[in-house]
Amino acid sequence: MAAKKKSETIHTVLPSGKKESHSFFEQVHEVARLIPRGRVTSYGAIAAFLGTKMSARMVGWAMNAAHGDRSIPAHRVVNRNGMLSGKMHFSTPTRMEELLKKEKIKVVDDQVVDFKKHFWDPVLELDI
Repeated sequence: MAAKKKSETIHTVLPSGKKESHSFFEQVHEVARLIPRGRVTSYGAIAAFLGTKMSARMVGWAMNAAHGDRSIPAHRVVNRNGMLSGKMHFSTPTRMEELLKKEKIKVVDDQVVDFKKHFWDPVLELDI
């Protein structure tokens, strides 16, 4: 397991009790920006990190709203099984897979191969 990375860019309501005034979507986008190249995470993992474990669907909405912003690597967020469930929200149905393949993540039948190996869990990887 990689060493925990300190993140001072997350402005959110965290389990630690720290509070900031950013919207939920902005909080999701800030977490997504921290996903390392060549790794993926899930909507639910982001929701759990933000202290809203049951809000995976809202994380999906936030990621959908991020597609115009190139600073947010929305292609690195997949469903809990590694499926490219958000692929239809990209410019073409294959764009999400193309972006992942550029990062050496293999995708077969719209699913990340070796998902557990590539999975990035912000709860474990970020030290906040």
